[in-house]
Amino acid sequence: MCARAGLNDRYFRESFADRDTLLAAAWDQVRQETTATVATILADLVDTPPLAVLHRVIEAVVVNFADDPRRAPVLFGDHAGCAILERRRHDLILVATEVLATGMAPHLRTGRDRDLFRGSVLMAVGGFVELATAWRVGLVATDAMGIIDQTTHFGTVLVDYYLEGEH
Repeated sequence: MCARAGLNDRYFRESFADRDTLLAAAWDQVRQETTATVATILADLVDTPPLAVLHRVIEAVVVNFADDPRRAPVLFGDHAGCAILERRRHDLILVATEVLATGMAPHLRTGRDRDLFRGSVLMAVGGFVELATAWRVGLVATDAMGIIDQTTHFGTVLVDYYLEGEH
């Protein structure tokens, strides 16, 4: 691995305890950049209807992955056998779910169950990750706009059922 990258083994060992530590550092960097982009959008669109915010977030993430195809496999790749990355991927899905569910909770329709809402958001986030993964490996024949449209459509279904007010 070091020879292919043109690095001296000593430099690798000085920076990383092992391969998993290197992978975790790369994963953390991509996650940090992606979440910073999402946080900026959320802050900029605080008074925007939830569906428009969702569309903008999905668009930013998908376009970012389309512009640099190396990023999606880092966050959404099949990390079987690497416990540290499996845990990070799982935690990312839970954190994204919490951010979306908490951010949209003030708009929840009267009488809608918060736990069912949170579960639906978790399914949506997990579904987005799986859709993006399938697209990345060529199992879904569409472009970035198609992924954005599909995800936004599903968000519309959830928003119409769970949320009040202007969407």
